[in-house]
Amino acid sequence: MNNKNRIFLIMLIALSICMISYSCFNTGDNSNKIGSQKNLYPSDISSFFDQWNLILGDGTNAGQAINFEHKDFFYIKNDGKTDWIVYKTPNAGNTHGTSNNTRTELAQLKKWSPMTENKMHATLKVMNVATTGDPKVASTYSVVIGQIHSADGHENEPLKIFYKKFPGHTKGSVFWNYEINTAGDNNSGRWDYSYPIWGYDFSDVATEENIYPPEPKDGIALGEEFTYEIEIKNGIMELKFYSDGHETKRFSKNLVSSEYSERSDMPEQVKNLFVPIGQDGVERKNAYADEGLFFKLGCYNQTNGKDPKVNKVWCSGAETHGGDLQKQYKDGNYAEVWFKSANIQISKDAISNAGYFEANDGLSKKVVYPNEVIPFMDKFKMLMGDGTNVEDLSKFEHKDFFYTVIDGTRRWVVYKTPNSGVTSKNSSNTRTELHQKKEWTPEQGGNLTGTCKVMQVSTSGDARVAASYSTVVGQIHSGEGHENEPLKIFYKKFPGHTKGSVFWNYEINTKGNNSKRWDYSTAVWGHDMSVIGANKTTYPAEPADGIELGEEFSYEVNVYKGIMYLTFKSEGHKTKTFTKNLISSEYVNSSDIPGQVMKIFAPIGQDGTERKNGYKGELNYFKQGAYNQTNGKDPKSNMVWCAGAETYGGDIEKQYKNGCFTEVWFREASVGSGKAPERK
Repeated sequence: MNNKNRIFLIMLIALSICMISYSCFNTGDNSNKIGSQKNLYPSDISSFFDQWNLILGDGTNAGQAINFEHKDFFYIKNDGKTDWIVYKTPNAGNTHGTSNNTRTELAQLKKWSPMTENKMHATLKVMNVATTGDPKVASTYSVVIGQIHSADGHENEPLKIFYKKFPGHTKGSVFWNYEINTAGDNNSGRWDYSYPIWGYDFSDVATEENIYPPEPKDGIALGEEFTYEIEIKNGIMELKFYSDGHETKRFSKNLVSSEYSERSDMPEQVKNLFVPIGQDGVERKNAYADEGLFFKLGCYNQTNGKDPKVNKVWCSGAETHGGDLQKQYKDGNYAEVWFKSANIQISKDAISNAGYFEANDGLSKKVVYPNEVIPFMDKFKMLMGDGTNVEDLSKFEHKDFFYTVIDGTRRWVVYKTPNSGVTSKNSSNTRTELHQKKEWTPEQGGNLTGTCKVMQVSTSGDARVAASYSTVVGQIHSGEGHENEPLKIFYKKFPGHTKGSVFWNYEINTKGNNSKRWDYSTAVWGHDMSVIGANKTTYPAEPADGIELGEEFSYEVNVYKGIMYLTFKSEGHKTKTFTKNLISSEYVNSSDIPGQVMKIFAPIGQDGTERKNGYKGELNYFKQGAYNQTNGKDPKSNMVWCAGAETYGGDIEKQYKNGCFTEVWFREASVGSGKAPERK
């Protein structure tokens, strides 16, 4: 072969290799390299990424997504015809701001007044929503694909466009929600009103586990393309939704003049969905006027792994595999949305939205200390479930016992303690509980309030033992004499029951030998302490008027001139009030001992009488938190207080893992001087 032929052959082979290389890359799978050796980024097929920051499903603010992709959250995919931009996010990951939910979502770099002209348009298809979760929770199996968000005030959302599909259904629903811009400083009462587009609105939920509403006849299937258009002008929001084979839908909403400024304006849908969880606010009269708004677009997963006890609208209880991203992606526990086209037009008067990102970037990782939620912590010291005493509670938290959480609407202080740990000197029970530093006599008086919800009581114990499955959420404790307790406020729920009981106990200030002391228990909602099981595993009937785990209630303890006034309140339950004299006893003779006490305490030799003047002249103090009454002590030792519960040899992690602990959340509390009761 001469040199010319050899050169020609080499060129021919090289050309063949190039063609093979081109063929390998031109597969139609745009998640990697498409059409050439150059990586194709989302910004190559849409030029508007210079107008947004991109928040990823790991909580990261990726900034402007120009020449950017992320293989887990944000990339290009080709469906055989068209390149689509993929936004994908799991049920659990790091979130942005104070949200419970992960997102891979664009957030606009500028904010604008609702009185100016602003538009957003997008064509998309939803490819996946989470396949696990509690179907009774409205947000389960849904994703938000477009928003208007406020950058100011409460940072609420006048528009959220949802897609939701129940497992086993072919078609899902598209609906949009308007969230009120709550009047006042307390935004915890905010709520959404939902409008159906195709299929149902947000309020259509399952009535029982895995019993879903019928499939919507006019719904949208996964992978079915649809378009939304949003236009804001002169304070009015105009919405348009269209999809081939579906009726075009239009809506109009005034963003600067509220239709919900009075309680009587509250829609029935809201009364049914949000009011039962305490979200019952009203809107400021001028709604979102005078606030900067901005668009958001992408995949804001509304299904999370939070316990539905926390919030029965927004906490889905879905599978999260402990936050393992790839496991969630592997078994369908994620949301994925593909956008074919999107654009925005905003007013030339729009200004920088940097303040929103400065306030929210990294906020989910920021420690919010309990004293930032309930400021009275300087009035207390604390004993935790591992026996640690903490004198200064400013800027203090402990991940196992004392910290804060947000339930989607408000911050709470968490008190948590196992069945077995290190206890105080005279107790068999662990506690993570505040101890008031100031002491006072009943004649001097004092006042303690708390708004709380019990999230967990031990699921193990002996049903015959009165203290099993219970926790104390508030106390008055004597600091002198026998150091007895004129008040203990209990919550108790038997395993398998939905509702538990709230009751309060008065412990006598025993005359003479304190080993004969006893409690008298008074029911608030449900049973008193004396209602127990017939045997170790047989429980009494569930209380009809009880309080569920995760259901909010409040109490006020007001001691004034020796008299204790108690008030208990909870939405949907009758307010209960009680009065008890702390300085003059009603139990000074054996004949005064109540029948309840003879039934429970007398059989174990606790049948004493009380000193005539009760707790008169003794120094007392308040306690508040989670004082676990379920312990691992053998019931043969004491059939009232020794619960025989599982303790895993004191291993706290194992107790927490297996439900052998108590957990109480407080969102408000106060302490101060006693005050004259209101006359009726």
